[in-house]
Amino acid sequence: MPLVSKGEESVHLPLVINVVAKYWGEDITGVDTAGSGTFQKGTILIEGIERAERRGFISYIYRGSTKDLKRRIDQGIPPIVIMPGLQGLAQHATIVCGYNPEERRILTYVPEPDTVGAVPEGNFEQEWEQDDMTTIVIMPSDMKDLFKGEILRFEASNRLCFEAERLRQRGDVNGAIKKIENATEIDPDNAQAWCILGGIYNEIGSEAAAQHYEKAIKLNPRYYLAYRGLGNYYLKNHEYSLAERTYTEAIHINPKRFGTIYKNRGLAKIQLGNSAGAKEDFQIYLEQTPLAEDRKAIEQALLEL
Repeated sequence: MPLVSKGEESVHLPLVINVVAKYWGEDITGVDTAGSGTFQKGTILIEGIERAERRGFISYIYRGSTKDLKRRIDQGIPPIVIMPGLQGLAQHATIVCGYNPEERRILTYVPEPDTVGAVPEGNFEQEWEQDDMTTIVIMPSDMKDLFKGEILRFEASNRLCFEAERLRQRGDVNGAIKKIENATEIDPDNAQAWCILGGIYNEIGSEAAAQHYEKAIKLNPRYYLAYRGLGNYYLKNHEYSLAERTYTEAIHINPKRFGTIYKNRGLAKIQLGNSAGAKEDFQIYLEQTPLAEDRKAIEQALLEL
């Protein structure tokens, strides 16, 4: 894979898309004002995908598998996958650039010279499943026959999910809901769509949020963001026992994904009279989120517990 520095990442051209485009021998970093605007974190992927498409690429967004990843690599295609983030980052995109069949490891792109990340297949799958195994393939349009006749799970609805997230960040709540509801109609068993719909309803204070998060969890019992979102819903609505339980389920799936989840669980524990448990959670929060903006307030809370 070509080496691309993190400094080349922008709102409209994420690093992973820049790398894949250059892998195919194309530089798409030039001026491209179509669809431009300033959006929040989480919208850059669809912006980058659309830029690549305007420059002659074709894209597919679908629910993959380890077998599918290996097939793409064997075809010479480097897939992009969505993986858990760390601390305050919800998710991150990385490129699968190979696999080692002897050691059963998945090789991922690292933007440093002569460096790849080698992750045991089992660990990779467990983490990838937390984000519903979302896969993005970007390749020259003249290669589309490689996908001819293939059934790519959730391809249409996942595209709508990405587009809805952009509308959500732009503040077009009604447009986002309409697009996501369309996604759930196309693929009623797409956990990602139900989780996003739950998130939108949670933001506008609708009780419908809980049932949508629960639907996502039923479809994918390891969907971390659905548990986290449901916990936030319960906390906001003062259902502290349910909030604590749901946060704990998320932490069991991945104890290091979000430092903030420990703070929220600590807040629920305080309301339940569990000061010792809250203190422990606040300490973990500060350990996992060293640059937390509310560090002083949490440190003061620890002194008072």
